[in-house]
Amino acid sequence: MSDTGGGHRAAAEAIRDALVIRHGDEVQVELVDVFRHYSPFPFKYMPEFYPWWVNHSKSSWAMGYKLSNTKARARMVARSLYLSIEKGLKQMFREHPADVVVCVHSLFSQTAIRALNRTFDERPPFMIVVTDLVSTHMFWYDKHADRCLVPTKPALERGLEAGLRRDQMRLTGLPVNPGFTESLPTKAAARAELGWDPDLPAVLLVSGGEGMGPLYETARAINNMNLPCQIAVVAGRNRQLKADLEASTWHHPAHIYPFINFMPTLMAAADILVTKAGPATITEACIAGLPLILSDAIPGQETGNVEFIMKNKAGVYAPSPDAVAAAVKSFLSDGPAGLAKRSERVKKLALPNAVWDIADEVWEQAQRKRIPTQRRTLKDRFNDVTRGLSELTISGP
Repeated sequence: MSDTGGGHRAAAEAIRDALVIRHGDEVQVELVDVFRHYSPFPFKYMPEFYPWWVNHSKSSWAMGYKLSNTKARARMVARSLYLSIEKGLKQMFREHPADVVVCVHSLFSQTAIRALNRTFDERPPFMIVVTDLVSTHMFWYDKHADRCLVPTKPALERGLEAGLRRDQMRLTGLPVNPGFTESLPTKAAARAELGWDPDLPAVLLVSGGEGMGPLYETARAINNMNLPCQIAVVAGRNRQLKADLEASTWHHPAHIYPFINFMPTLMAAADILVTKAGPATITEACIAGLPLILSDAIPGQETGNVEFIMKNKAGVYAPSPDAVAAAVKSFLSDGPAGLAKRSERVKKLALPNAVWDIADEVWEQAQRKRIPTQRRTLKDRFNDVTRGLSELTISGP
């Protein structure tokens, strides 16, 4: 994995925790950030560069995503990346011997299996767990993988388009930490624990751990509507945002939080979620039955998420603070019955057992025998060249 966005680490941690719950001391799981620890400059700084890129130059990100998103171009880019990080990948596999390798990052799907096949005479099984939700990039898919687990039907169809066999893939859903479903209280219990009004509709606003984007402007736009609701905003690690929100005057009860570790309780207590179209948050919202107002989306990998939610009538897209406020007003105007219907539609998209299904697949693959690679050493390649020269000499004039 790599920390280029929170979703990759969150998925890896969810799978790890499910394996430990299932198998205890029988299993050992290591999370490895390939870019940060096994890649040369400039790739080692991708965890810092990626969020800057998608937040400051969405148009160039969208262009790069679209241009590279074909089977042939993805393979070409992956091979170029492999040449740069081959040494680090091989070192990683030698330093972290495993019975199964699980990839949760698109840029390592093709490069890692290539490195495995060139490092060992016999390799462990290699699995891909796709952590983009709908509009998945061709980087994700490699026909040499032993298993490819996908979160949605569109992601599965994309894999078939990439050349994978149907029996290589399985639709499992996106892995969410096991503690999420186990920690979901009732709405009444959650509100009592948080000290929220037990009867007033609640709107929850989140924008990742760093509290990025126009979160302040969006909260104020909702406030200016003077709606019959209460609002909760998670400012994350953005201390200035939290201070600005706490200093504001509100027309309704407002609950302001820093970075928190009780998201299941917040989602259980809320009636509406305002968030960007990140796959992990959308998946959690579906499990919690929380109607979505999507305020932003990264071009490419999150565009399909918006279309998916709207097509299934689980939420709307509102890409500005005023549009979000108008959507909140529309949701609330439907009354409790309308919110309940929206909640039921969202729940239909949930696959709450995904992390367990994925963990069981990982465990099953870990029991397999190692797979012969037919690795070609430098000596093999030299012999091929000399054999070719010999044949050329023999067949010459």
